[in-house]
Amino acid sequence: MRVMLLAGLIAALAAAPVAAQDGASDEANNQIVREKLRADKKLLVAENMQLTDAEAAKFWPVYDAYQAEQAKLADRTAAVIKEYAANYKTMTDPVADKLLTEMINIEKDRVKQLETFRPKFAAALPATKLARYYQLEQKIRSVINFELAEKIPLIK
Repeated sequence: MRVMLLAGLIAALAAAPVAAQDGASDEANNQIVREKLRADKKLLVAENMQLTDAEAAKFWPVYDAYQAEQAKLADRTAAVIKEYAANYKTMTDPVADKLLTEMINIEKDRVKQLETFRPKFAAALPATKLARYYQLEQKIRSVINFELAEKIPLIK
């Protein structure tokens, strides 16, 4: 079941950039994909965390807040990818510099979020389960990054 959820996550992620290029109803389709991804990810995390009832009561509100912040980073990343796609064939140094700066800033903000949320998660979970959760997040990010790397061509 876990593998199927991850496969679904990957398939939905792969479809999202394609959907973003298709037309007017793309935003609605993208929103559906995002909601499905969030639900699948939450189920994957739940299956892998093995939380007690007490841990779950503390963990899930922090998880939801963290995911809301992660969604903002995902939106920024999508905007960079969209701008990259629009400029890919005619990329200039100023545009490339702007996109690179934004991607670096997104990664800095991602690390800040990990640091900011660590004590909040630590209040809900023992250190071993917190480390497990951060491992899960990293594995999911790795899958996303792999899919993006596969779909986004290098600058010519």
